[in-house]
Amino acid sequence: MSWKILITARACEQVGQPAFELLRKAGGEIILSPKFGPLGAEDLLSVLGGADAVLASSDKYSAAVLESPAAARLKIISRWGVGYDSIDLAAAARLGIVTAFTPGMLDGAVADYAFAMLFALARRVHEGHLSMRGGAWTVSWGHDVSGKTLGIIGCGRIGQAVAQRASGFNMKLLGHDVAPNPAAEKLGVKFVPLDQLLAESDFVSLHAALTPQTRGLIGAAQLRRMKPSSYLINTARGAMVDEAALVRALEQGWIAGAALDAFSAEPLPADHPLRKVPNVLLTPHQAFNGRETGERVSLAAAQAIVDLMSGRKPQFVVDPKVFESPSLRAKLR
Repeated sequence: MSWKILITARACEQVGQPAFELLRKAGGEIILSPKFGPLGAEDLLSVLGGADAVLASSDKYSAAVLESPAAARLKIISRWGVGYDSIDLAAAARLGIVTAFTPGMLDGAVADYAFAMLFALARRVHEGHLSMRGGAWTVSWGHDVSGKTLGIIGCGRIGQAVAQRASGFNMKLLGHDVAPNPAAEKLGVKFVPLDQLLAESDFVSLHAALTPQTRGLIGAAQLRRMKPSSYLINTARGAMVDEAALVRALEQGWIAGAALDAFSAEPLPADHPLRKVPNVLLTPHQAFNGRETGERVSLAAAQAIVDLMSGRKPQFVVDPKVFESPSLRAKLR
């Protein structure tokens, strides 16, 4: 019997035709969600019925959703991307549902984008563009990048990729991580306490995973420790930043500006204060949207589904202990 495979990841629909071909050749029946993710519980429940697998956005797979009749046939959630904080992993494992992801495949694309945002913000590229599009000729003064200090919060794969790029601009690198990484130190990153990083950095770039410890990590107190001439860049998770405090910081000039590609609520509401504050560069969570990268990630997420459908363990599983569960829903060879 073929599997029904629900697609909620918009990126896969846009650049994932090779992935769709892979799924169809394996005998999968592809079902495109009428609304792409991230989906909340109500929207998920309306589309999950009968699905054996989901090639998923960062949808909200709570225990209640996973335990619902709509998810009764669900055998695997294959994340398009690396984040899985929206999935109740304990509930998934208990129910015998495999959670797969695609680690390491977005590193270069996100690091490139973080640097693009850093430069555009520092040199006011977006302001010059808007001026020209509006028929004006208004020069904006920004700040130099070369030789400045970059603080990297979260020095895993993406943080290290950012450090590699920064080295080409002769930047001093400070890092903060719950587990300082020797690999990052080899790239020239000096690990320091968070307060020191904030106080000494000209640019602060966020690359940590969203955990209970990092949620709200950058609040009013942290923003006040930053230099008035410094910039905040967030291509990680919006919930790492207290957005109300950031609005105050930008309105009152605590920092020089912020570039944000991730937000606590996505899509960002049309009336959100961040859309109106000065010295901000906003983009719609697209740091990973390199077409070549998107094709590779789509194929990898699809391959995880094909593997499980064929009775094989996928290569990248968040909690491999699920395969020891007597409630495992997929049959392995």
